[in-house]
Amino acid sequence: MAADSPGDAGPAPRAASELLHGRELSASLTVKDLRGSVAWYRDVLRFEVDREHEREGRLSAVSLRAGNVRILLGQDDGARGLDRVKGEGFSLQITTPQDIDEIARRLREAGGRIDTEPVDTPWGVRMFRFRDPDGFRFTIASER
Repeated sequence: MAADSPGDAGPAPRAASELLHGRELSASLTVKDLRGSVAWYRDVLRFEVDREHEREGRLSAVSLRAGNVRILLGQDDGARGLDRVKGEGFSLQITTPQDIDEIARRLREAGGRIDTEPVDTPWGVRMFRFRDPDGFRFTIASER
């Protein structure tokens, strides 16, 4: 099978020392209503605002964090169309030692859109799936 054919990830690494050793993953999401999204992540999911970014005197992005999880929310400038679909084809997972049912309850009470109610999985974690106000998909899962 050729390296560029579907299902082939290319040649295997030569040595373990060449493998990526990531410590955390940060995401950057473009949102329709920056202030509204910041309030949602802060008040509903309980992220904290780490830093505000301005461009030409206007708020253009906000860095949020929850432990080692970092999300940058950027204001959509409309250049690609304000009504474009966002968040299709992928989801982000946050792993936490906190009570999954309590987080889901808080999200639901705030009007959040839960796609999958909390469930115990065969691989030993409790998890649920939801979408943020722009439609980006997330999973919150317990530690094993």
